[in-house]
Amino acid sequence: MPKHVIAFIALCTALSLPCIAFASGGHASIPGAELSVVWAVPFACMLLSIAIMPLTLPHFWEEHFGKVAVFWGLAFLIPCALVYGFSTALYEFLHIILTDYVPFLVLLFSLFTVAGGIRLKGTLVGTPGVNTGLLAVGTLLASWMGTTGAAMLLIRPLLRANAHRKYRVHSVVFFIFLVANIGGSLTPLGDPPLFLGFLRGVDFFWTASNLLVKTGLLAAILLVLFYGIDSVLFRKEGSPRPPAASDTAEKLGIEGKINFLFLLGIVAAVLLSGLFPLGELVSVFGVSIEAQNLLRDLSLLCMAGLSLKFTARRSRELNGFTWGPIEEVAKLFFGIFLSMIPAIAILRAGTDGALASLIRMVSHDGQPVNAMYFWLTGLLSSFLDNAPTYLVFFNTAGGDAQHLMYDLPATLAAISAGAVFMGANTYIGKAPNFMVRSIAESQGVRMPSFFGYMAWSVGILVPLFALLTWLFFI
Repeated sequence: MPKHVIAFIALCTALSLPCIAFASGGHASIPGAELSVVWAVPFACMLLSIAIMPLTLPHFWEEHFGKVAVFWGLAFLIPCALVYGFSTALYEFLHIILTDYVPFLVLLFSLFTVAGGIRLKGTLVGTPGVNTGLLAVGTLLASWMGTTGAAMLLIRPLLRANAHRKYRVHSVVFFIFLVANIGGSLTPLGDPPLFLGFLRGVDFFWTASNLLVKTGLLAAILLVLFYGIDSVLFRKEGSPRPPAASDTAEKLGIEGKINFLFLLGIVAAVLLSGLFPLGELVSVFGVSIEAQNLLRDLSLLCMAGLSLKFTARRSRELNGFTWGPIEEVAKLFFGIFLSMIPAIAILRAGTDGALASLIRMVSHDGQPVNAMYFWLTGLLSSFLDNAPTYLVFFNTAGGDAQHLMYDLPATLAAISAGAVFMGANTYIGKAPNFMVRSIAESQGVRMPSFFGYMAWSVGILVPLFALLTWLFFI
C-alpha cells in the first residue's frame, strides 16, 4: 500500500479540520490586482529547483526533493501571512489544497493504481511499427479515458517492448507528446481544461468537431516523424531482437481485465460529478466543499481500493509497478500548487494585474487575436496548471460558451488547443508527464533533464505549433 501518499493526503485534509469552526465566517483572498511579479519568485524558484538540482545536487535532490517543495510553498505562505494576515494565508492554503490539490492527487492516484493493475502479457517486440502503433492507440484512447489513464495504461507495455533496445528515450518523449497531452484534446474526458469548459456550457462534442483536424494533423506528423527517427535508430542498433522466448513463455493477452471496469467507474464518477451538482456540503473557513466533489473523490478511492483487492500482487510486480512515481508527483506538486497561487491570482486580475500587458495582447480594436490566445494560453499552461489558465482566457474572451462556440469558434479552439497541446512543452506542464518520466527512469531509461526535455519540445513541437498557427489561427 502507498502509505506515504495516503498519509500525505490525510495530512493535507486534516489540516483543515480545526478550521471547520469558522464555517460560517467570511474570508479574504489575496488581491491579485495589487500583487507584483515579485510574489511569483517562489514559483520560479520551485521550477528552477526541479530543473537544476537533479543535475547539480543529484543525491541531495533524491533524498530531499519533498522538503524543497515544501520550502518553496512556505516561501509564499509565510510572506502572505505577514503582509495580508494569517486568515488570508490560511484561506489560500485551504482553498488550493481542498479544491485543487487533493482532488488532483486523488484522481492521479486512482488512475495510477487501476491502470497499474492491467498487464499486457506476452512479448511485444519494440520495432518501429509496433512502437508507432502503441503511440497511435494511446493517442486515440487519451480523449476517452483521460491523458493520465491512457498514459498509465500503455507506458509499461511500451517500456517492456523496448527493454532490449539501446535507444529508448525518444520513445518516451514522443509518448509524452502524444499520449500524455495531444491525444486528450477531443472530449471533455481527455483533459481537465476541456472538462471545465464543458461545465461552463461548451457542448460535449464541440471540441471533437473543432479540434479534430488540428489534432489529427499534429498527431499524424508526430507519428510519421517518430517512425522515421525510430527506424533510423533501430537500424543503427542492428535491428535488435529480444532474447528468444522459452517454451513456457506467456501468450499475448491481457491480465487484470477487471481493472477496465474500475477505469470506467473512474470516468463515470468524474463525468457525473460535473453533470449533477449536489450543492455545498460544508464550508471550511470559507472554502466550499461540494457534495458531488466529495462523493466523486470517495468513489475514486473506492475504485483504487477495489483494484488493489482484486488484482494479484504478482501481476503488479510483473508489470514493474511501484509507488515511487505517484509519491514523487504528490510531493513536488504540493510545492508547485502552493507557490503558483500568486501567479494565478495575478492572471485572474486580468488587465488590472501586473501581467496586464499579456492580457491585452489577445485583442486588437475589440477583436480577438486568435494566434495570441493560442500561444499565451499554451505557454502559460506549459508552466502553470492548465485548467485555471484555460479559465482565465475563456473569461477574457467573454466567458459566454454559446457566444464563443457559435460566434467565435476559432477563438475558443485556440484557447482549447493551447491549453491541451502545449502541456507537452515541459515536464511540469501536465502531471502525467512527470509520472511517465518517473516510471521510465525506474525501469532504467535515462530521461533528459528538465531543460534537456525542453530541447526536444522546442525543436519538435514549437515548429509544429507555428504551423498550426499559420493554418488555423491567423
